[in-house]
Amino acid sequence: MRVIVQRVKEASVTVDQKVMGQIGKGYLLYIGIHVNDTLEIASKMAEKIHNLRVFEDDQGKMNLNLSTVSGSILAISQFTLYGNTKGNNRPSFIEAARPEQAEPLYEALCGILSKHHEVKQGVFGQHMMIHAINDGPVTILIEI
Repeated sequence: MRVIVQRVKEASVTVDQKVMGQIGKGYLLYIGIHVNDTLEIASKMAEKIHNLRVFEDDQGKMNLNLSTVSGSILAISQFTLYGNTKGNNRPSFIEAARPEQAEPLYEALCGILSKHHEVKQGVFGQHMMIHAINDGPVTILIEI
């Protein structure tokens, strides 16, 4: 599983000109599910995201986690994180899980995170427009 975590001041996702999810301060997550991912991996990823400390403390050091700053999460499914361009200009997505495997794991990850944080979601498998104001910018790639 690969997740890109972007620290944002605000973010929203729109499908067919309708806002489906919107947050203020927090994380914009782009979530890629691999063909070998499991519920155990999703749980480990949720724990990593929950404990990630990328918000600044009083000394300006990235020492605070999402709970400490009362932040929210906007979670976007992103199979293209497993696009492989080795030897090609057109990405191959054979390492990305098929929707019937990926969607339940995406939902599980969001469900686990929602036990600790407000989580808004995009619409799995749909063409989405993402609007964000990145903070920093701070962008972290987590892979489990």
